[in-house]
Amino acid sequence: MRNIQVEAIHQLPIELQEIELVERKGIGHPDSICDGIAEAVSRALCNEYKKRYGMILHHNTDEVAIVAGRSRPAFGGGEIITPSYILLNGRATKWAGDEEVPVDVIALRAAKSYLQESIHNLNPETDVVIDCKIGEGSYDLVEIFDSRDRVPLANDTSFGVGHAPFSEVENIVYNIEREMVNNLSKREKAVGEDIKVMGLRVKDKITVTIADAFVSRYVDDIDHYVAIRDEIATFAKDVASSYTDREIEVFVNVGDDIENGSIYLTVTGLSAEMGDDGSVGRGNRANGLITPNRSMSLEATSGKNPVNHVGKIYNLLTTQIANEAIEKIADLQEISVRILSQIGQPIDNPLVANAQIIPKNGVSVDDIAPAITRIIDDWLERVTEITELVSEGKITTF
Repeated sequence: MRNIQVEAIHQLPIELQEIELVERKGIGHPDSICDGIAEAVSRALCNEYKKRYGMILHHNTDEVAIVAGRSRPAFGGGEIITPSYILLNGRATKWAGDEEVPVDVIALRAAKSYLQESIHNLNPETDVVIDCKIGEGSYDLVEIFDSRDRVPLANDTSFGVGHAPFSEVENIVYNIEREMVNNLSKREKAVGEDIKVMGLRVKDKITVTIADAFVSRYVDDIDHYVAIRDEIATFAKDVASSYTDREIEVFVNVGDDIENGSIYLTVTGLSAEMGDDGSVGRGNRANGLITPNRSMSLEATSGKNPVNHVGKIYNLLTTQIANEAIEKIADLQEISVRILSQIGQPIDNPLVANAQIIPKNGVSVDDIAPAITRIIDDWLERVTEITELVSEGKITTF
């Protein structure tokens, strides 16, 4: 029997709290670039290991870091002066028997491919320098990792946290960045991928503050810059309005000093080209947001192996559990799921799996606890599905 505990918590639902803060660092933010590269490298190694040996071998590539470069943006052009430096670090299995796995080559190829696919105004051959210093895993962790014939054993004593459903502000912040990248940037090429969205709700007023690194070659002059900034504000407000009826106010690049010509202009659409460093795990949590009103884990999810690294698996698993519970249980208003492992113990049998819930008015926790318990138990029974979903790129980690 798994230790699954369901309890009601006595607090205001998120939508009734007076103050709510939510943040998302877009895919071009230096921290998110590190997350994305770390995960791309891990995924590439997973696929190569499976191709060669039929299983995923030990690796953790979650130590990617960016040292910012220098640039000279200019209306209608600009140039990179000093490329940003990207360090690929961590551990991976480089030898299987007498065969050496070309880990460094795989990692470098994956990092360049990720940048090429994700950052449209960056040339990964000239605008960045990518250095690979991935070492080999420690012996004891490799032994724990060996899970060919059994459920993997947890590599650490750690916990994961997930919640559902997203609040209005959480949906707004997440989807403004996604829509800016996936839609607005296609028609307005000056929109760079380095986007940061901060949402604040005070009672029934929502204030959204957006920072976006404009791509200088697509900006003609200061008037054009201001016009694009206004276009982003209108676009973001339209996105936000699809998730709420509350009052919305949107600000874009509020650090600008238009009169003195100090504006957020970059060559590649990234702040990393001109002074902003980055590291894995300093940005979005596994659900893509930073949510101080909610329970969160500080664990870096991206780049960790998806087989037995509970810091990764449980953060993704709890989010899946929470979303399914909200989808299937009509009387459930909010849920936060926490799962804690013990090092060396099977990942399908954690020390505790705890659901903290807010039932809808008039509903007792006893009425819905059995259904929640079944969902948790079912996901733990098939926890290794998380491994496949991650290695196939079907779950995002930031």
